[in-house]
Amino acid sequence: MTSAVPRPFDSIGRTLELVGDRWTMLILRDVFRGLHRFEELRGDLGIARPVLSNRLGKLVDGGILTRVPYEEHPPRYEYRLTEMGFELSPALVALMRWGDRWLSDGEAVVVLYHGTCGTELEQGFWCPRCVTTFGPRAIKSRLQPFRSRRQATGTPAKHP
Repeated sequence: MTSAVPRPFDSIGRTLELVGDRWTMLILRDVFRGLHRFEELRGDLGIARPVLSNRLGKLVDGGILTRVPYEEHPPRYEYRLTEMGFELSPALVALMRWGDRWLSDGEAVVVLYHGTCGTELEQGFWCPRCVTTFGPRAIKSRLQPFRSRRQATGTPAKHP
């Protein structure tokens, strides 16, 4: 008999179902870089049209991207990040930095900087109580009852 205790990392599995393949992550990288049109994405990635269409549809259906019309005849759309999509930024940055450190083989790396002042960015964890940053070795975890972002902000949850 299997235990009914929830697994603590089910959200990672659900996230990977939505964004966990190579093409999807590269599409997101390009959208963050400012590429929004199908042909721009296809040209930059060298991806087959059906694969790109499938992944974009999955990202739109999942609420990460939204389609915005830019031409009526024929109908054409740009793909823009939603708030949900923008919140993937730290995960993409972490993957990029990890790859730069461990897999770059001396290749040039992308430097991320604050657009306002030009200062190179650092990525870390922040504790508002201790008012300090810290590294991954200081992180611990515990289960707690689920509260969606909608519940926490008082916005009603959508029901299918």
